[in-house]
Amino acid sequence: MSHAFSSIAQTVQALASGALTSVSLVRERLDRIARLDPLLHAFVDVYADEALAAAEGLDRLRQAGTVLGPLHGVTVAIKDLFDIEGRPVTGGSAALPPRISTLTAGAVQRLRSAGAIVLGKTHTVEFAFGGWGTNATMGTPWNPWDLQTHRVPGGSSSGSAVAVAAGLACAAIGTDTGGSVRIPAGLCGLVGLKTTHGLVSRHGLLELCPTHDTVGPLTRSVSDCATLLDVLAGPDPCDRFTQVAPVRSVAHGLSRGVAGMRAWVLPAAEREAVDAEVLAAYDAALAVLRNLGMVLVDQALPQSCSASMRIAGTLMSAEGYANLGPLFERDDLAFDPHVRRRILLGRDIGAAQYIGLLRQRATAQAAMLQAMEGIDVCVFPTNAITAIPLSEVDELATPLSRFGRFVNLLDLCAVAVPAGFSSAGLPISVQVIGRPFAEPTVLRTAFAFEQATPWGKRLPMGLA
Repeated sequence: MSHAFSSIAQTVQALASGALTSVSLVRERLDRIARLDPLLHAFVDVYADEALAAAEGLDRLRQAGTVLGPLHGVTVAIKDLFDIEGRPVTGGSAALPPRISTLTAGAVQRLRSAGAIVLGKTHTVEFAFGGWGTNATMGTPWNPWDLQTHRVPGGSSSGSAVAVAAGLACAAIGTDTGGSVRIPAGLCGLVGLKTTHGLVSRHGLLELCPTHDTVGPLTRSVSDCATLLDVLAGPDPCDRFTQVAPVRSVAHGLSRGVAGMRAWVLPAAEREAVDAEVLAAYDAALAVLRNLGMVLVDQALPQSCSASMRIAGTLMSAEGYANLGPLFERDDLAFDPHVRRRILLGRDIGAAQYIGLLRQRATAQAAMLQAMEGIDVCVFPTNAITAIPLSEVDELATPLSRFGRFVNLLDLCAVAVPAGFSSAGLPISVQVIGRPFAEPTVLRTAFAFEQATPWGKRLPMGLA
């Protein structure tokens, strides 16, 4: 029996009962990677020997009556922005030889401490600056929902999403600066969580835009997402921003229901330029939430998603140039030209303009929090379109960032959850958005929706 698409809970149960061993699980995943990844291109590096050795050790511990944590024996994939001691990290860039990490990122440490087995590193847009999931120098992962046409997986956590969607790993972690967890989750039929800034450690992470960068899980279900969040979240002495992180269990509160909760829906002005099939699925999702007892609220946003997208994009270029400018100024290195253009846009953003952007951000944050008084969550589409063929990508266009960046700009949290399929069989997604540190509320809402709909149970054709 294949466990490729089993949930974390199902996998843990099989491991605990003895119906499955960590070694057999890892071997199954490695076999799938060897068979499918030459096409899917999810992984940069696979740690086969290390993963098997870890699995053997975890099996021995279980036989001795010791379980490290809720992920004991579960396989995970790591976006190639995180340091893992002794392993190369590229950040999705082939411009320089990979750097060998001398430390392990806080998020990876937490996964391992909970018993997770790291299968390897996954592809990313170069230095995580792009929503399509493309990478001109290291290759673009293949969206597994269409094995005939190379469609975009979404980015920048492209490889992580493809690995989970194709059953190559139980779960993965990515980063979200302007939608980079939610966009690929939406295009690949997964659950993806953008966490509140400071909830999950960014120690050992290659940064793009420190004011917006966050770490979050990509999983097959909301329950799996909550399980990973409970492992990942919390204070880390190596990341000062996490000192405000609450210590709590999110997974235990998922089934409390949503009756009486108030959901802010997408205003009419924001529905323009959204694909018709996406809107139809979105409206159907709202009907489900209404039937679950939620009260739908229609009101204007204090600031349009487009305006927020522009401010966030400019901040990303400014901070991206501050972090990476000297590297991208070099003419002797080969960069993804689209990422290079985005980074070099920050060269002309002076200190006064940057401070002005931060003030605009603070004003917008305050206005949004005030507007959310009496509102439990917002429910918006995750992406305005479904996955398009790679050949049709316009790198100057940003349709996938429209509903993503404003969440990062306003430092909200949000979870993307499957909400239907297009006539071409491509995933459609909605996102549940909440106040800072309201992950329990957004995941509870997403869980209620997931339980009432069939969308998360469908699998990509030809990969079962």
